[in-house]
Amino acid sequence: MSKFSRLGQNLYDGSVSVDFVGRRMLWYSISAVVVAIALFGLVYKGLNLGIEFEGGVEYRVSMPSGEAGQDSVETIRDAVAESGIEPASSPIVNTSGADNIRVQTEPLTNDESTTISEIIQDAAGIDSDNISQDAIGATWGQQVADRALIGLGAFLVLVVLFIWAYFREWKMSVGALVALAHDVIITVGVYALSGFEVTPATVTGVLTILGFSLYDTVVVFDKVRENTRDLARTRKTYREAANLAINQTLVRSINTSIVALLPVAALLYVGVVTLGSGALKDLALSLFVGMAAGLYSSIFIAPPLVVQLKEREPGVKAGDARAMRHHKRRPADPFASVPAFSEDMPEYDEPREGVRVPAGSTDLIDHADHGDQGDAAEPVPAPVRTPRYTAGERPASRAVTPSASAKRAQPQRKPRSRRGRK
Repeated sequence: MSKFSRLGQNLYDGSVSVDFVGRRMLWYSISAVVVAIALFGLVYKGLNLGIEFEGGVEYRVSMPSGEAGQDSVETIRDAVAESGIEPASSPIVNTSGADNIRVQTEPLTNDESTTISEIIQDAAGIDSDNISQDAIGATWGQQVADRALIGLGAFLVLVVLFIWAYFREWKMSVGALVALAHDVIITVGVYALSGFEVTPATVTGVLTILGFSLYDTVVVFDKVRENTRDLARTRKTYREAANLAINQTLVRSINTSIVALLPVAALLYVGVVTLGSGALKDLALSLFVGMAAGLYSSIFIAPPLVVQLKEREPGVKAGDARAMRHHKRRPADPFASVPAFSEDMPEYDEPREGVRVPAGSTDLIDHADHGDQGDAAEPVPAPVRTPRYTAGERPASRAVTPSASAKRAQPQRKPRSRRGRK
């Protein structure tokens, strides 16, 4: 068995335990710092909304092999910015793979769009067959944003109803919602700080990570409910039982998250390095950040918060008090009653006839009183114990006499081939 497997077994049976609940203030502090950084980036830097949300015109330029580099990007950007058209004064130009360049501007009229297309063709040295354009209105982008918010709100409502119906506990719904908000804020903050473009693929990734985080949280909550069902029999406090549940699901949560993060990391690498931009990159980034944040919140945020809320209930307080009284009555060290060695402890001779006689014992008999010569004294002999016999060794209490049955013929065992024959 590997060390990691042994660690998982030790965590499950409680021989090794990490105090997740007792150190909740440390976990809260770490999350508060990360969330504060994410909110700072979101407020002061803002999100880089894609063309699908703000509207505009997107041009895709197909370059000859190996020419879609940074020099071509700067040449096209300068040419479009100097076109004299106000909506195209600050274009977004970047590479899209090894042979493509993407140019985005604010909404343009048909004449302005045609002019920008010709400018890009001249700057890149291509013909009209190697450039395509898509115009997206601001109204459609607003509809996408509204529907994304509606989907997020409906998801959160369903989460609350599901957890309340399954666990019959509103405090667990609160813990799950706090964990989900924690994951969303961190993911959105990473987008703001990194400058990645927010597209409909990003919204899809955010909704996906909410489901992943909720799944992991529900697994931990289910183990907490199982461990806290009969606290009176286990003689544990609610905190101890919940902390054991977190330790029991720790290895499973880590394994599940690593298996899920590895392919997402590969998608993110391909989207950023190979393709350069597109829906794959936006989806992979939101999934990677959200899954990592969901792993943290399902272990360090949601269960400790539920324990903190449950410890305020009168019934849980009474149960914890009984468990603490039981802990005080139980000796902490099972060997505490064994006497420690001291210099004045009596020394014992070798056992004689099953009895230990202290060295230099004063239990002596004066043989002078019985008519013996001299003043010599001898130790009292140890009492003789009745010998114990094993099976077949005990002597007979009386002599065995021949009986009448001894003269009768005794049955004999026949071989199987002769059984049933006379």
